[in-house]
Amino acid sequence: MELREVESAIEGILFAAGEPVGVEQLCMTLDIDKETADAVCQRLADQYSYERRGIRLVKLDSCYQLCSAPEYADYIRKAFESRKPARLSQPALEVLAIIAYYQPTTKAYVDQIRGVDSSYTVGLLTERELIEECGRLAVPGRPILYRTTQNFLRSFGLSSLEELPDLPNASAEDEQITLDMQENITRLQEAEEKKRIQMEGGEEDLPITDEELEAAARELAEQEAQAGAENPEFGEPEDKSDKFLESEE
Repeated sequence: MELREVESAIEGILFAAGEPVGVEQLCMTLDIDKETADAVCQRLADQYSYERRGIRLVKLDSCYQLCSAPEYADYIRKAFESRKPARLSQPALEVLAIIAYYQPTTKAYVDQIRGVDSSYTVGLLTERELIEECGRLAVPGRPILYRTTQNFLRSFGLSSLEELPDLPNASAEDEQITLDMQENITRLQEAEEKKRIQMEGGEEDLPITDEELEAAARELAEQEAQAGAENPEFGEPEDKSDKFLESEE
């Protein structure tokens, strides 16, 4: 296949997909190597930009996607006024920022930082496909881990998470919360591993009991409760009436 045909084929695939397409998929489909695929996509991206076309080819981590040119956003928005995109509320932005910078992380960790229950907002962010489940933490209870998605990168104009702006200097209290959480997670993981070895008939000199395991879990829960008590203005459960999807004015 000639280079021009490869270029046209990639353009057609990305247009028809309507969503990010992995570079590996392009390589397998067109029987080309990664370097060629990247070079062709970059050439198309430069061509669209140079000719001031109405579309752009953007790279999202290891994927490529066609999208509209930002300079024509006003015209596009005017053409689809009845389909206004919903904007993120302040609580949603807070939760999304925590997950983006500390991923993969659990809802409990998000709750501890915010001092409020974030179940409602985490669910809505998942529905918007800005975050997704990515496994479970190896501690008792097996809490779900969350991370951001490719849709998150596209929505905020990022090619990868490395383009996230640096966090401002965290306060001593925030750093202590993080250290305490990491220490307790480590203790819970060690306790669970010892219990597993005992149950498998391993070494008998590993002193672990259900009481010790429960005590470690209880201590983690108490620290979360204490964090809420120290922030009384945020100590109440999140008000679900504060809609995550607010219509733009």
